[in-house]
Amino acid sequence: MTALVEAIEVTKRYDGVVALDRATFRCAPGSIHALVGENGAGKSTLVKILSGVIPPDSGTVKVWGRPVNIRTPAMAARLGIVAVFQELSLMPDLTVAENIFITHPPRNRLGLIDKSQLYRRTEQLLRRLGFPPIDPDTPVSQLPLAHRQLVEIAKALARDPQVLIMDEGTSALTVQDVEKVFDLMKKLRSNGRSVIFISHRMDEVEEIADTITIFRDGRNVASFPANNLDRTKIVQLMIGRKIDQVFPSKANQYTYSSAPVMEVKHLSWGNILHDINLSLHKGEILGIGGLEGQGQRELFLSLFGVLRNVRGHIYIDGTEVKINEPSDALKHGIQIALIPEDRKTEGLILTMPVKHNVTLATLNKYTNLLFLMDKKELLDAQNVVNQLKIKVSSINVPVRNLSGGNQQKVVIAKWLLTEAKVYLLYDLTRGIDVGTKHEIYKLMRSLTDDGAGILFFSTDISELAGMCDRVLVMYEGRIKSELSGTELNEENLVSVSLGLGTNNQRVTER
Repeated sequence: MTALVEAIEVTKRYDGVVALDRATFRCAPGSIHALVGENGAGKSTLVKILSGVIPPDSGTVKVWGRPVNIRTPAMAARLGIVAVFQELSLMPDLTVAENIFITHPPRNRLGLIDKSQLYRRTEQLLRRLGFPPIDPDTPVSQLPLAHRQLVEIAKALARDPQVLIMDEGTSALTVQDVEKVFDLMKKLRSNGRSVIFISHRMDEVEEIADTITIFRDGRNVASFPANNLDRTKIVQLMIGRKIDQVFPSKANQYTYSSAPVMEVKHLSWGNILHDINLSLHKGEILGIGGLEGQGQRELFLSLFGVLRNVRGHIYIDGTEVKINEPSDALKHGIQIALIPEDRKTEGLILTMPVKHNVTLATLNKYTNLLFLMDKKELLDAQNVVNQLKIKVSSINVPVRNLSGGNQQKVVIAKWLLTEAKVYLLYDLTRGIDVGTKHEIYKLMRSLTDDGAGILFFSTDISELAGMCDRVLVMYEGRIKSELSGTELNEENLVSVSLGLGTNNQRVTER
């Protein structure tokens, strides 16, 4: 069968680093083809070439068996190839409707954009796709990340693609929204169209894919039908080694220091957070669970001083502290670090080199009166880059050139240099491959072994169950219950999040 889209012996280099090394890939019509591999394996580079974002250095791309030279995303769209990337392409100051139809807005007889028709088409499209009601006239900057991702998907589907590329396009979505997107992917498949699906969530791959291709070190190392899926074998093919244990051993609760490193009492904010009380001990990973949108993000931002007019009390090592802005959280004696939800817009300055991104939160350590001590900054940056095994040809390379997983490691590196007492980790493994996740899990335990406390939110229920010593489940801005010990498992986390309780009522109600 002729492939709908095919890459043959494609090579691409960045600053001397080989991203694709004579890579091959073919996607048949009427299929959902999963593309998996570690961050930096070449997956995103391949789909950027197929969608016209970047050109290959060498090799051939074919559409329906015909060689093509895809120079721009607009040219790819004319050939029927449209991509949804984890790094959103939306214009934050434009409305939802303007973003969705930015390349082909409806016009009136005078050639001007017909606003009423634009909004009507947007409402019809979102309704047809089964997405939650999103006001077409809302600026994208005012939407939560999950809704921005849905707008990005709607924008792609408005182009009526023959091949839809989903590069971690579900990573920011709720479970319910993922199911809606999967239904759309199945409809495309039934109409003879294809989806190239990149995800680090193996349960998603297992549920939706017809075919799986594994990339490692810029090459296709295996392709096979999804019904032959063997998770252990896939992980070994992806990372080239065996992982014996997914999650490190948990801390012994009796090793916690008697005094918490952080206490929060009666914390409230607007109509979102209500009377939050929690204690985080040294050496502990305390999870924050619940369905997305229950106030978890606002809790983290409140503790880091991002939100204004927060009520309540925060104690560090038994002393009450005032955190009115992020600079307060970084002060000596407080030392709270936040790894935020969106690394692209909240954690990094993409145009700056890796070196300066890594030292951004600790610049005071590298200044002597009016001068920057460049050698010390360079040494510390290189050391932490080596510690985290960040794949980069030079720490002077702009951070935008790195893969998503390595960009996330740069965000982590920045906060490691602060030697924080408390780490607020917000969904830090979203869109990260299994090998890098394992490295991050070990790092988290290393930090707690050294006496830090970690407050950890994740959209991955298995992470909360596998990594956390306790989990506080939030519902409508309140801490509803606490799970620990044998009660801390995936089934109970889901059940309590939905308000169903657990099979064993010993779970602590808050």
